[in-house]
Amino acid sequence: MLKASDLYDFPESLPFSSVFSTELAPWLWVPLIAEALKAFKFEPLAFEVPAGLHIEGQVFIHPSVKLPAYGSIKGPAYIGEGTELRPGVFIRGNVIAGANCVLGNSCEFKNCLLLDGVQVPHFSYVGDSVLGNQAHLGAGVTCSNLRLDQSEVPVQLPDGSRCGSGLRKLGALVGDAAEVGCNAVLNPGSILGRRALVMPTMAFRGYLGESTIAYTRDKIDTAPRMD
Repeated sequence: MLKASDLYDFPESLPFSSVFSTELAPWLWVPLIAEALKAFKFEPLAFEVPAGLHIEGQVFIHPSVKLPAYGSIKGPAYIGEGTELRPGVFIRGNVIAGANCVLGNSCEFKNCLLLDGVQVPHFSYVGDSVLGNQAHLGAGVTCSNLRLDQSEVPVQLPDGSRCGSGLRKLGALVGDAAEVGCNAVLNPGSILGRRALVMPTMAFRGYLGESTIAYTRDKIDTAPRMD
């Protein structure tokens, strides 16, 4: 069975390592986001926020976070050290972002875990998903989280077999340092291995192995990525 440790190294910057066991299947991290935030001790923000930035509910924002002139944050949410929130960001609750992330302009985040150094700079939707350390989504990438028939989302495993996730809503599980090109759609339950790459405009589904490149749904290049 695929483990979270196959995709992610949980960063020391986040105070939730006791909740997100790397021995679990990675999709089981998604329902734990709310549990981790429920146990976190929130305190009132000790600094002034821009007048156009609406904040409601329980929200932790590290003092070093770069705040936008306008946007919306609904708690519970945890925004880690050195992260940048850009204008028009929409955080809908149950969001954890680690250190040095970019939550971009006109991007929407809901029930998701972003590890350290994640970049989602422009016009994306990230729901019910986990993005690994240094993962990057190009402009307009959508992490689709609900099947058209609204039934349980299955996941594909590295051996090609499939199993149920137990979740009606499950977006993408994007491994450490993986890249997704502009305007791609990651269909519900998509899994990208460490350093995997999905080319722009693809509608990807299934499992993409470590350091492999998906050009189209019918062509996956298994050669190592060359950075």
